[in-house]
Formats: sequence, structure tokens, C-alpha cells
Amino acid sequence: MDNLPNVVTTTDTGIGVGYTGIRVRGSDATRVNVTINGIPYNDSESQGTFWVDLPDFASSVENIQLQRGVGTSTNGAGAFGASLSVATEGVPTNAVAEVNASYGSFNTSKLNIKYNSGIVKDHFSYAARASKINSDGYIDRASSKLNSYYLEGNYFNDKTAIKLLTFSGKEITYQSWYGVDAETVENNPTFNPAGAIYDANGNIVDFYKNQVDDYLQTHYQLHINHELTDVLKGAIAFHYTKGKGFYEQYKQDEDLSDYGFSPFTENGNVIENTDLVRRKWLDNDFYGATFSLNYNNNNQKIIFGGAVNQYIGDHFGKVIWTPYEQIPLNGKFYDNTGTKNDGNIFVKASQTFNDKWLLFADLQYRMVTYNVAGINDTRAALDIQDKLNFFNPKTGLTYLFNKNNSFYVSYARANKEPKRADYIDGDNPKPEQLNDFELGWKNHNAKRVLNATIYYMRYKDQLVLTGALNDVGTPIAKNIGQSYRLGLELDASFKIGEQFVWKPNMAISRNKNRNAYESRDGELVSLGETDLSYSPNFVASNILVYQATKDLEFTLLSKYVSDQYMSNTQNSLSKLKGYAITNLNFQYKIQPKKILKEVVFTAQLNNIFDSKFVSNGYFYSYDDTWSNLNQTTTIYGSGYYPQAGFHFLTGVKLRF
Repeated sequence: MDNLPNVVTTTDTGIGVGYTGIRVRGSDATRVNVTINGIPYNDSESQGTFWVDLPDFASSVENIQLQRGVGTSTNGAGAFGASLSVATEGVPTNAVAEVNASYGSFNTSKLNIKYNSGIVKDHFSYAARASKINSDGYIDRASSKLNSYYLEGNYFNDKTAIKLLTFSGKEITYQSWYGVDAETVENNPTFNPAGAIYDANGNIVDFYKNQVDDYLQTHYQLHINHELTDVLKGAIAFHYTKGKGFYEQYKQDEDLSDYGFSPFTENGNVIENTDLVRRKWLDNDFYGATFSLNYNNNNQKIIFGGAVNQYIGDHFGKVIWTPYEQIPLNGKFYDNTGTKNDGNIFVKASQTFNDKWLLFADLQYRMVTYNVAGINDTRAALDIQDKLNFFNPKTGLTYLFNKNNSFYVSYARANKEPKRADYIDGDNPKPEQLNDFELGWKNHNAKRVLNATIYYMRYKDQLVLTGALNDVGTPIAKNIGQSYRLGLELDASFKIGEQFVWKPNMAISRNKNRNAYESRDGELVSLGETDLSYSPNFVASNILVYQATKDLEFTLLSKYVSDQYMSNTQNSLSKLKGYAITNLNFQYKIQPKKILKEVVFTAQLNNIFDSKFVSNGYFYSYDDTWSNLNQTTTIYGSGYYPQAGFHFLTGVKLRF
């Protein structure tokens, strides 16, 4: 994913195991609409995608397609940066079994076992996988203990295909979302303040060993596809996802009243504060159905479809330890429930004219209701009620100039609701709207593929990341007025001789808030046009594959990301320096004559030039009104997530 055009990836642990993130065209993961077999994967409330909850899921995936921009209608929340479509593995003709084992830097290990039956009795197949990943992480104590499984059964005949599958992941990761300041990046980049225990003088004397995130997520899907006639096919799918988990924190000198406890007396002393261990829980259910009818009659195609989904998430917190027996444990000190209903219906049509022109249109109506009721973690009452209706039209025209060249132009509108954090941490957030205009050219022959895209994405009330985080490391966003992203994306693939393939890509962009304001030192200051946060103006990637022999392959991957700001004010303290990294991959295959069909040895040499870089961070500000009672002074600060220098992962695959 990291080497796709205009894509930037991030990781908290510094090596890509555990919590990771992706940005496309400067838009964060909450704007990338992800589906797995057409089923929405983005979390309904946070709108994020937490791949840490599905460790090693890629081992059960056959195809991944990333479409930048709004794209055509799919199920799930609206795409403001891209759409990512994931399809699980298909059915091989013959049975196959695999064992994959890897080990590398920072005590990183991976083991998985896979089996696919192939076609059984002409109509059946089944597949299974079990995986285990462990890592200490580059950042101190940023450990990951990840387990997952995947099970699938299929029935098919000439006209009908039924697929039933379940997959699940369990993650226990030590928290590493706090980051470090600029001085620590230089002097002690692996330092992790999570779980720090301080003495009376403010010195760290120890770290709480169970400052972890612990979450289990299980998915169930049933897909039924049927060929109604030669030109009409129908599909329906049902899904259910169960998630439950917590993150645990050691807290010092906490006010009892913040947890609903009353002061008490012990040995003649009034106790109003205490050290404690708390857990913040999320217990959620997500279920629904999708359907589609697909009409395909030579030059004319029509798809009619839709979906209805409901999400119920219970958020609550418990105190599980204090040094005082007088404090009752395991009661809920906050408890609130979010309920989200999401329905959409769409029709897509395309028509080919004269074998040269292709016209398509796409109309989608989407309705969202979101309600939150209860008490939040500050013990303030929550009463959020919102109902939104969106109409999202799209259209485009493609012209086939000749067999090697085609041109296209498209327009798409997308509307998107605020996230849970926007409602809770923000001030009456508005839904955002995007109008996406794209112009492209494609050229190909037997030895090359060239793609060029010019895009102009115009926003109204865009919810941009401010750079700040809330208490659980979730980025805080706020509405701005008029903003835009204008860019050029180029990617290519060249076959050079019989042994080399070269795949370069680059993106040049301008990402601007048209009229930014900032509250500074007690006054509202106009900043004019400023860069949007987390939006580098230049991103480039390069892949060079050398097929030394039919069994030996080397791949050189390089990536460059230019400077970017972590704020929307272009504050110098919020600048994230550009970086360049290079990786080298190696693969060698052998085909034994007995027992094993294939043995594959692999090695990933990451950041081979040992670059010291930071791929992500945060920026915050607050007003100091107490140092000088007659003056307001705005204080700024930033945090960073350092990435590992040179590190490696070696592996072997045994195929039976």
C-alpha cells in the first residue's frame, strides 16, 4: 500500500506492526471507505479502519483495489480520500496447504498455517487459516501480541454461488500513541511515556506493565449470488460484526469525584485523591444486509443496489484497582451508548457508443441517523441526536482514442457525516461536502503502462484534522469553510528487457484552506490561505524488480514524502520534515521433488540506509491566562512518532 500513488502510511510502533494508518491525497483513514467483499469495514462511530484488529488478514486476501477520490457508489460511509475494496481469496482448482514463518528485528515473529480444499465434488470448497504475530516494537514497550483466524465455506453450481465465512482477530498491544517531544526525538527516540509512574518529585520510577489495548473483533458474512437470466444477476449479503475490548491505564493522584466516589476518612485523614487503575471499554455490534441487481447487455450495463446497517456501541469505564478498600471496584464511572442507522440505495448505468465513447452515471441516496445518550468519561451528560440525508450524484465520460490511448473526465459529489469524536470533542459539527473533478489519460502497450490524473477536490465545511489528539489518541477535527485539493498524479510500469520491471509514481498537489483564522494571544487573527494539515505537496515512490533467474527475484522500493504541516495554520512548530526511505526485498524459490510443492525464502531489508525520520505526529495549543492575569498567551507544542532505522524480516513458506 505504501508505494501506491499519493499514499502515505504511518505506524505508532515504528515498524508497521500494531496500530497503523494511511492517508490518500492528504485525507486520513476515516475518509478511505473500506469494504471487505462489499461489506463495510470502517467503524461506524470513529469511521476509522483498525487493521490491528485483523492481524495477517492479507494472507486471506485475493485482491485489493484502491480508487483515489470519491469513486463510484459502494456500501459504507462516503469516500473523501479513496475507496479500498478488499476481496477474500478465491477457490483454487486443487487443494493447497501452506506454512509461513518469519522472524526479524525487535523480536518480531509471524507464523501462519493455511489450507484450501480446492473444488470438492464439483460444488464445494472450504478454506482455513490461523495466524500469530508477536513483536516488541521499535518504541519502548510497544509490544504486540496478535492472533487471528479465517474460515470459509463455498457452494456453487451453474447459476448460484453461496459463500459463508467468518474471520476474527485478537490484539493486545502496549499503548504507544503518546509520542515524544522534539528534544526526545533527537536524544531518546524510542522513549515511550505510556504507563509512567512518578515519584513525589516528578521523576519516573517505573512503568505500569499492563498499560495495554485489548480488543477482540469477529466478523460473519453470508453471500448469495444467483444468475437470474443471461443478462441479469442478483446478489444479497448479510453480515454481523462483534467487537469488545478495553484499554487499561494506571493513573496517579486522581480526584475521587471524577469517578463518582465520595471522599472518606482513613486513620484520621480525609482521602480525596488516589492512585488507581481504570479500564475504558467498548462493546459493540454491527449488522445489516446489502443487495444488488446487475444487468449487463453488451454495450449497456445497469446496477441497482443498496444496503441497510445498524451499529450499537456501549462505551463505559471501570476502576479495577485502588490501594483503598473503601472504594468499590468494577462499577461503571461512565456509561453511554451510541446508535447509528445507515441506509443507502443507488443506481449505476453505463453505455458504450460506437466502440469509442463510454458514458456512465451514478446516483446514490443515503440516510444516516446517529444518537448518543448517557454519561461520558468527564461525567458530563451526553445527548446527541442527528439525522442526515445525502444525495451523491456522479457522472463521467471515457473516450477510446485508439487501442493504446484513452481519456476520461468525471465529476462526483460526496457528503459525509461527522464522527463520534467530532460531536463529543467539537462544537456542533456540520456534515461536509466534496465536489471531485478528475481528468485522466491512460496509455498502454505490451511493454509499458502510463497513467496521468489531474484532480480538483473542492470542499465545503471540510472536517480537517487540527493536529490535536483527545485522551485516547484520536485526532480531533473541526469544520473549516472553503478548501480544496488540486493535484497531478503520474504512475507507470515499464518492462525493460526480460529481467527488469520499473514502476515509478509521483504526485504533486496544492492543498489549501482558503481563508484560515486562528485565536492567538486572545485575538482572532486572519491567516489568509494556508496549507491543509497532513497534506504533503509532493509524494513519490519507485519500485524496481530484477528477475535474476526464474526462481530468484530482487525488489528495490523507495519512497519520498515532502514537508507537511500538522496544523492548518502553518505554525513552524507544526512542520513535519520530509523524509526518504529505501527497502530491499529478496525472494528465492525451490521446487522439491517430494512432499513439498514449493519452498520460498524471503527477506525484507527495511530502511537500508538507516534514515532517521518521523512519519507522523500531533500539534496542540492552549491559552495561558494564569501566569499574567492581564494577558492571554497562546502556548504551542508538538509530539512525534519516530520510525525505526534499518530493520529486517526473514521468512520461509512451505507449500504442500
